[in-house]
Amino acid sequence: MNLLYVEDDREAQSFVQGALRRNRLLVDLASDGPSGLEKGLTGDYDLIVLDVMLPGMSGLEVLRRLRAAGVKTPVLLLTAQVGVSHRIEGLNLGADDYLEKPFAFAELLARIRAIARRSSAEPADGIYTVADLEVDVRRHTVRRAGRRIHLTPKEFQLLENLVRNAGHVVSRTMLVDKVWGSAFESYSNVIDVHVNRLRNKIDKDFHPAIVHTAKGIGYVLEDRSAADTDRAEHSDA
Repeated sequence: MNLLYVEDDREAQSFVQGALRRNRLLVDLASDGPSGLEKGLTGDYDLIVLDVMLPGMSGLEVLRRLRAAGVKTPVLLLTAQVGVSHRIEGLNLGADDYLEKPFAFAELLARIRAIARRSSAEPADGIYTVADLEVDVRRHTVRRAGRRIHLTPKEFQLLENLVRNAGHVVSRTMLVDKVWGSAFESYSNVIDVHVNRLRNKIDKDFHPAIVHTAKGIGYVLEDRSAADTDRAEHSDA
């Protein structure tokens, strides 16, 4: 796996590069926004680890220009800025994930591997389908039966995590960690509230229902209409 790591802190650069190489990852470095953009535009990378606060050009501007140029390389943002608005801005610009500073190297490595797994399984056009639902994870758009559905950033993040794991149960703990952060109280009913809102938008006026509850575990996104038809046919036989 070939990575571009854009970071102006030389000490952090040295430590992270060495640790990644010990884990058999190839790492190219850039120390400011303009050089990061140039390498991101011209290099052949599997992932870009991009700090938000950079001299010359912010990481968010680098990301915006990469996506505007059609570069689809997955991007993991590193940010010391506290606040949901910065994370949402990065995700809306096309970031694949973010990690707050300071971070443990083990978490950085886990995020890199998770993005790599998702990228290898991602459709070439970035559009996932379940029944007549279409989720474009690059443009952050959702359609069902051809109708555009508008979601809040949290609702889209929930749906994205479900559609990337379509057919498999996603635990409440995992959804809370991915959407609200590991420090969030997972026993709160906020996730149920958001899932219900999501259902009202993508299931209520459509058939079949595709957001299902795995009681006591979490949720799964899948089309069960064929299985329901098979059961009905066998029961009539």
